[in-house]
Amino acid sequence: MPRRRDFTIFSLSFLDVMSCGFGATILLYLILDHRQEQQVEQQSSALRGEVAFLEREVKDGTEDLAELRNTIAMVEQSLAEAQGRSAVILSQIEERRDEVAEGKDDTLAQREHVNRLKADLKQLEQNNERLRAEGEKQRGQDARQFRGDGDRQYLTGLKLGGQRILVLLDRSASMLDYSLVNIIRLRNMPAPVQLRSAKWQRAVATVDWLSTQLPQTSQYQVYAFNTQATPVLDGTAGKWLKVSDREQLNGVVDRLQKLVPAEGSSLANAFEVAARMSPPPDNIYLITDGLPTQGATAGGPSRVSGRDRQKLFNQALDKLPRGIPVNVILAPMEGDPMAASALWQLAVSTRGSFLAPARDWP
Repeated sequence: MPRRRDFTIFSLSFLDVMSCGFGATILLYLILDHRQEQQVEQQSSALRGEVAFLEREVKDGTEDLAELRNTIAMVEQSLAEAQGRSAVILSQIEERRDEVAEGKDDTLAQREHVNRLKADLKQLEQNNERLRAEGEKQRGQDARQFRGDGDRQYLTGLKLGGQRILVLLDRSASMLDYSLVNIIRLRNMPAPVQLRSAKWQRAVATVDWLSTQLPQTSQYQVYAFNTQATPVLDGTAGKWLKVSDREQLNGVVDRLQKLVPAEGSSLANAFEVAARMSPPPDNIYLITDGLPTQGATAGGPSRVSGRDRQKLFNQALDKLPRGIPVNVILAPMEGDPMAASALWQLAVSTRGSFLAPARDWP
């Protein structure tokens, strides 16, 4: 009897069945369409991007909303301030209206006052035109014109007048400067430098100014003196010149520009000129810087004290003709304290005038 084989469930037939089933499953999976899942995944990715974009939009919108709220708050604050200022302005407008209403009563009086002022102004303009015309007429009668800084009017108190006017100009070395140190320094410099010294130029300008004030109908003479007294214009010694001769008068001033200060000063010789003039002068203008250092004759000590200068001045007074006013224009020098007092007494005693002008005159 043949031996029976054992039965097992994992026999070849069973494995075949299982293999066929598994293969059918795989075949079924391959047959099925998987594109729908891919589309779902793509849509999910797009939706996630839109969600992220919307989240950013919401975040930006939130920030903008906060900024808009702040702006609204600022606008409301500015509106409140503007309303406050508007109330103040309206109040001021009401006050101005009240003032205008009160001022209407005074309008007529104000108009009358303005009309009176206009009439006064017109009268002043007419007077100004008249004075200007008179001034132009007077300038047309002047012998020469003189214009200083700013076209000033030179009110000096000098008694400008007379029929025969004698101008005595000190041209000693001391007329180079106001201090002794500078006088010594300039005295040793070339003539062109000496001619440009401020003090001498001021003295020349003073004579120039005086020449513009001479009356047209009068006569004049200009002498420059140091140790000697000589006429500024050569060949006119002892002669009276006519103011009406403008060319000659201009020549005197031009010649004066070329004189160089030098040596000492002899007031006695200057007054001797006045005594020799025939007919005698009726007005003398003395332009100097102090008391004399020389007598009638040249020479003497090299150093002169204040007492010696006073003595020389008294000797010079003996040569001055009596009854002639002497008008003194003093540009004082240091080291001569008695000059102002002595020359002032000379002007007072002769009924002349005394002037010690500022350094920027004339």
